[in-house]
Amino acid sequence: MGRQTDAKCRRCRRAGEKLFLKGDRCATPKCAMIRKAYVPGVHGKKPARGGRGGGSEFSKQLAMKQKIKRIYGVLEKQFRKHFEDASKRKGVLGDMLVARLEMRLDNVVHRMGFAPSRSLARQLVNHGSFKVNGRKVTIPSFEVKVGDVVKIAETKQGKTYFKNNEPALKNKKDFPSWISFDASVSEGKVVALPSRSDVGVAIDPQLVVEYYSR
Repeated sequence: MGRQTDAKCRRCRRAGEKLFLKGDRCATPKCAMIRKAYVPGVHGKKPARGGRGGGSEFSKQLAMKQKIKRIYGVLEKQFRKHFEDASKRKGVLGDMLVARLEMRLDNVVHRMGFAPSRSLARQLVNHGSFKVNGRKVTIPSFEVKVGDVVKIAETKQGKTYFKNNEPALKNKKDFPSWISFDASVSEGKVVALPSRSDVGVAIDPQLVVEYYSR
């Protein structure tokens, strides 16, 4: 599958806010949203007509869809598939979409602190670094379920990256409410469905529902 290849900082600048695509770097003065807080491109420093929040309802719906896609690093085809999956479930469609995106294995790996960003988490999953309920999974979009346990594969635990990440993992405290993590064994468990408030960035999934309902 193709991947988003434009620079992560440019995606944040297009969205007009931090999407936290580079992990800890986004919280430092090096963040592009601090150094270049304007839309990328030759006309980026010029104020947009109507402001970033202006425009038609369609443009707002499209902008929100693009923003959420950028947060999770997925392309249109897969994002649409997640939306269709969510539409088959009981509950508010927008909330079900957020839950499906949050329950992607690459996102769960990121939320558990195994990787500072979703892009790195995706690479680690592709390389077979994690097991879900004792079974190795190499598909980043794999859906983790409530009750599932995620841990580093035994064959990867001695790798330099994971050794270097141990101190940060043991000191991590900001786990979302839907994740229970045991630092003593570097093992995480999904204990509930995530909600919109767990994303950490302001989003309105209802606009995405309206976009696909046109």
